[in-house]
Parts: sequence; structure tokens; C-alpha cells
Amino acid sequence: MPGLPIAIVDDRRFDRHRSEEQHPERPERLVAARAGLECALPPAEQVEVLVRPVSDEEAERVHSSDYLARLQRTLRTGWGYIDADTYFCPETGEAAWLAAGGGVELSRALLEGRARRGIALLRPPGHHACPEKAMGFCLLNNIAIAAADAVEQGAKRVAIVDWDVHHGNGTQDIFYDEKRVLFVSLHQSPLYPGTGAPEEIGAPGAEGTNVNIAMPPGTGPAAYGEALRTIVLPLLEAFEADLLLVSAGFDAHFKDPLAQLELDADCFGAMTTALARHVDRLGHGRLGLFLEGGYDLEAIEHSVAALLRALRGEELELPTGPLRPVEQQALRRTTEAVSKKPG
Repeated sequence: MPGLPIAIVDDRRFDRHRSEEQHPERPERLVAARAGLECALPPAEQVEVLVRPVSDEEAERVHSSDYLARLQRTLRTGWGYIDADTYFCPETGEAAWLAAGGGVELSRALLEGRARRGIALLRPPGHHACPEKAMGFCLLNNIAIAAADAVEQGAKRVAIVDWDVHHGNGTQDIFYDEKRVLFVSLHQSPLYPGTGAPEEIGAPGAEGTNVNIAMPPGTGPAAYGEALRTIVLPLLEAFEADLLLVSAGFDAHFKDPLAQLELDADCFGAMTTALARHVDRLGHGRLGLFLEGGYDLEAIEHSVAALLRALRGEELELPTGPLRPVEQQALRRTTEAVSKKPG
């Protein structure tokens, strides 16, 4: 809504997480995101959110205590890799725990009415982190920890929309049997990590609360607009969440080097507008966006700027246009899978 403060989570300590070698998940990503923030959102319209380390109690709502202990021991060894993709350095532990704690504080700021919109510029990202495993550049699942905390704080239902180009397998695993959390992922398939089939609709008792929209390579803005109009928004309207969080990766942008989709900055802005309108229709207006992936710096800057213009109230309409048969088939597959849930 125009005129309302936008909560910002950011900390220069996130930049200290870095690789000794060239790596796509690098501190310059946040420099680009901050540039987008600065050009689109005047300081007077920002509310700074406390950044503090996530507590054991908060992290253990989604990760096992054994995993957290093992991860901390590993991170204390200095420099290295947890797997082929996921590096760490001496400052990684501090950055990861601060990022997860900052995400919790954004969720609480929205629930407590200190802001109606918010964005968390976090590193390391989180949506691939599983209950027992780090992977895909991710150590702690920032958005899942925040969503679980929101439920603990009294939210009856929380929705997560993940538009990162890679499927949010960690978030899916964490909430697969949790009917109070709706998880909707729009991602490229085939692509890392190889999960996210439309038929994965949730565990028994939570069917329909896990929704995957698996897009073929080459998918563009029109198909995403159609997915929002015909699948995502109707699901959100029916679920009536008290808080809507977004895993906002920008690697579905046509410039991104790690994927093959064709979105642009305006598409990310338009999706944000659509989600903001949705939470306003519900009456609470609570919308928080968490930075995930996105590895072209110019694309990050322009996409963050478009997103923030939408949060300020600029009206950006969802894209329209003809869809390729493979895009139509992808949307139909999700619709058919969700329609098979009991009841």
C-alpha cells in the first residue's frame, strides 16, 4: 500500500560469506540488490529491522539439533565445501545465523504491525537447506524458519510462494506434512535439484498444501502471468493465510547464467503487485520477500527495483500473451495434480 513503511532486513556481515574461488553466489549479489533498493525506495519509506542470530529453538523448528551441531562443527574448520556447490569460510557461520534470525525478525515485524510489506536481503540463501542437510549454496532454511516461527507466534496459516528458478526442495521437505503452511513453487524443470514434480502435493493429511508448477526451458512472462492468475492466486484466496512470504530468487531472469527461463524485471514486479493485492484483499496486507538465488548482477538490481516499486504501490499488471504447447501442458499438469487431492 502506498505510504506505508517497508521493512528492510540487511547487514554488511552477510557480505563476509565468500568463496576463495570464483563462485556465482558471491557478495556482489547484495551490492546489486542494495543498488536496486536505493534507486526505488526513499529512506523515509524504509523501516530497518533488527538483525540478530537465530536462536537454537527457532532453528530447531525446521532443522534437527544433530544437523545444526554438525554444521557448526564443520563451519568452525575455516574454509571448505560442504558439497560440490556449497562453500564456507570463517565468517559463514555468523552470516548464516544472522540471515536466519533476520528473517524471523521480518516475519515478526509484519505480524506485529510494524510494517505491512518487507524485504530481506539475505546471504547465504536458504530454500535448498533440508532438515538434515545443506545443499545448493544453502545452509539454514531462512524462509522456513521464519514461517515456522510465525505459526509459533500465533499465525493460523502461512503461505510461501517460491519463484526461484530452482525448486525449493528444502522448504518442501520441511512442510510436506504441515497443513498450516501452503508451499507453492514455480521453477524450471528439468533443472537442479531434480525435485518438484506436480504430483508431489503433500503428505497424507496435508494434500494440496504443496504445489509445484514445473516450467519447461524457454518459459517466458506470459506463462508465469497465466500461472499466477489460474493457479497461484486461486490457491492463495482459498487458503487465506495470515502471512505471505516469498522466496524471491531472480534466476528465472533471461540474463541469468544458471538457468534457461525468459522472465524480466517487470515480470517480478508484476507478480509482486499481484501478491500485494491479494494480501490487501484479505485485509492484513502482510507480505515479506526473502532473497534467494539470482546470479546476474544487473538482473538482480533491476528486479529488486521493480519489486520495490510494486511494494510501494506501483500498479504492474501480470503479463499476457500466447503460450507454447509445452507451457500449457505444464500448467495443466499442475492443475490436474492439485485437483486429485482428497475432498
